[in-house]
Amino acid sequence: MQNELNIVGIQADLVWENPAKNLAFFEEKINMLSKNTNLVVLPEMFTSGFTMNPEKVAEEMNGTSVSWMQKMATENAFAICGSLVIYERPFDCAKGDKKYYNRLVFVHPSGKIETYDKRHSFTLAGEDKVYTSGAEKLIVNYKGWKICPLICYDLRFPVWARNTENYDLLIFMANWPIIRIKAWETLLKARSIENMCYVIGVNRTGKDANNYDYSGNSLVLDFLGDELSQLESNEIGIVTTTLVKTKQDAIRKKLGFLNDLDTFKIDF
Repeated sequence: MQNELNIVGIQADLVWENPAKNLAFFEEKINMLSKNTNLVVLPEMFTSGFTMNPEKVAEEMNGTSVSWMQKMATENAFAICGSLVIYERPFDCAKGDKKYYNRLVFVHPSGKIETYDKRHSFTLAGEDKVYTSGAEKLIVNYKGWKICPLICYDLRFPVWARNTENYDLLIFMANWPIIRIKAWETLLKARSIENMCYVIGVNRTGKDANNYDYSGNSLVLDFLGDELSQLESNEIGIVTTTLVKTKQDAIRKKLGFLNDLDTFKIDF
């Protein structure tokens, strides 16, 4: 078990539906990172922005972007995660039919891949009409840390995020517009407090093709909801900090709040 985890979130002004330019931007930032980096977190739909035109940017799991993530992870000896538009052709679909997913891909330094399909589709934007929702929560085991990665709108659903797995780090990657940025910051703090875990939220900046403005406000919180690191509004760059597992374990043992969790079942 590695007691300290050095994490980085990259906040970017995503180029609309242009995977090549976005990958080039992130690679440039990654090349500037410390060699001690353990985990890199990218925004939601980091290759395209939050598009409802999946046919323009969707890739298969063996496509360019996932292969790029594997290359970054193996060459730099860190884990990397972000969500992007993925398509699959299920066996029960007619020839040529595809299913699209807003899929979070977590790549280990070995190149091993784990995935999570966004559970809560953002109906306000019609995401539910375009993308297939996931039904399984992912808990990643990495360097002795249990990590729960979720996507954007999932942040509004505390039951789905509830720490029934005794995870150590909760990740949210997003395209969260500035008009609701207070909710972003407030809910991230709520999730860290109620789950007694470290939280990193990585958002985008800039303006998308639908004229929605994004301010970023990416941040890292500790297990009591206190800010450890934060990017200024509209800043393009990285948010980084070192998480210490023994500090979190000590507070959990002292306060014992997670021992009093309710039991529940989620129906789909």
